[in-house]
Amino acid sequence: MLVNSCFNFNLQHNRGTKLSKSTGFSITSAERYSLALYELSKESSLLTQTEEQCSSVLALINSSEDFRNLIKDPTTKKDDLLKVMSLISETYKFEILFKNFLNFLIQKRRLFFLEKILNSFIEICSRKRGEIKAELKSAKELSNGEISKISEELTKNFNSKIKLSYIYDKSLIGGLVLQVGSTMVDTSIKNKLQQIENRMIEV
Repeated sequence: MLVNSCFNFNLQHNRGTKLSKSTGFSITSAERYSLALYELSKESSLLTQTEEQCSSVLALINSSEDFRNLIKDPTTKKDDLLKVMSLISETYKFEILFKNFLNFLIQKRRLFFLEKILNSFIEICSRKRGEIKAELKSAKELSNGEISKISEELTKNFNSKIKLSYIYDKSLIGGLVLQVGSTMVDTSIKNKLQQIENRMIEV
């Protein structure tokens, strides 16, 4: 099939390291699949659509235990997976390229690693755009406007595009925890209490 040939060619072209029996399906292996998808999407001017569709599938994996169990079960028959994926593709109106990529993973028995591959694809897209990943956790639930304002401030301060993910975390007690790249900023009460506790132990 032409589609399989295209994906196989891109996988061979992007092959950096071979899969070893000891490491199994590594991060490098996932990136080869996601990079093949990236290059074919770019050639077809479908990068934005493919990224959105990857996010849709990741959201489905996180929200549906049945779907998650289905793709993680090595005994699931290929025909059953193809039928389910066809229904999902039709429901979400996936582009032919992305639909064929999912079918390609099924044929290659790589759907078990779908979450890892799609996350890698989104990471590649972000990296190619020159974005810096940032994660924000807060004890108080923030509005979309507040999150946007924080993202804008970070963009100015770091002089770079910021891709901000937000988590509402009640366990923080108060304050917020922000990580931009490798830089961690923790102003939470929980962290302050931990610092006090550590000093008491040291005395």
